[in-house]
Amino acid sequence: MSRSLFISMDGPKGTGKTTLLEAVTQALRADGLKVIRICERKSDPFRAQTMALVNQFVRSPSPDLELAVCERFAQSRAWISQQVLPRQPPGSIILIDRWYPSEAAFRRLIPFPEILRLNIASNVRVPDLSVGVVTAPDISWARATARTRGLSSTVMHRFEEHVACTRAFERAVAENGWLLCRNEGTIEDATLQVVSAIQGVLRCP
Repeated sequence: MSRSLFISMDGPKGTGKTTLLEAVTQALRADGLKVIRICERKSDPFRAQTMALVNQFVRSPSPDLELAVCERFAQSRAWISQQVLPRQPPGSIILIDRWYPSEAAFRRLIPFPEILRLNIASNVRVPDLSVGVVTAPDISWARATARTRGLSSTVMHRFEEHVACTRAFERAVAENGWLLCRNEGTIEDATLQVVSAIQGVLRCP
């Protein structure tokens, strides 16, 4: 493989994305593959401005402000696509926890197809494989709220919002042909599913 492979893991809060990402990383490295982990939050040089806009939206929600948030995230991802991803070693597998598919879970006022078009028009790199990690809402809500850091969400605070978030994300997974990973069983089962999908992409010319 002469180029890098870009894999995103997205989904609602509490579905176990970070744990799964770590398990997938270990499994791929055990197979002798070079895995690079990057974080959108840490790679975004404009994060302070982005979050200031998010906080403004939380205080005064409106479609115009949410669209401005979406545009800000798209600009940041475009920068990462141009400045960070091309610098990774050829032949590596780049794993990221959250990319534009996560907008399908967390944006309530702007339809996801519009957000998708915005990201594509901004030249945001399309993942070679988008993994949508989901569970039943009551399972992920219980997991998220039981963590030491709690729900840790800027834009979502009620279970009803979490249910809507999960349903919206599952629709986007189906409509866009992303890999759906139901992380309700063992981490080993979920890891095997994702690693097998990545190996399938690697085998494609």
